[in-house]
Amino acid sequence: MKVLTLIEPGATLIKEKKKWVETRSWKTNYRGELYIHASSSKVLTDWIKNPEIMNLIPNIPLSPGKIICKCELVDCIYMTKEYVEEMKKNHQEYICGIYKEGRYAWILQNIEILENPIETKGHLGIWNYEQ
Repeated sequence: MKVLTLIEPGATLIKEKKKWVETRSWKTNYRGELYIHASSSKVLTDWIKNPEIMNLIPNIPLSPGKIICKCELVDCIYMTKEYVEEMKKNHQEYICGIYKEGRYAWILQNIEILENPIETKGHLGIWNYEQ
């Protein structure tokens, strides 16, 4: 299964269906099922210190070092100036990503929480998890 590692609380925001777009500096041609893995090595301290973001997942523990949900990657959109301006209208999504012209928006759908999170080491890029 393909996996994407995200720095917390980004992975938990996706798991809790508060974030449906993952912003990246690179594009992917991959489309299909994707596990979301919470990185064990880092936390986005600017996000953790931001009450507006953390209030989206109150009292929900972060899950560093675990695959916590499954979703479907359905599109990868190049961010134009117009796209960024349009995303600003969706405040919740906008504050949960890095929306800048020249980056990419990975569109996620059908998010499902894993009943039994899978403890594993993450990797850069999209990687394969073999059970």
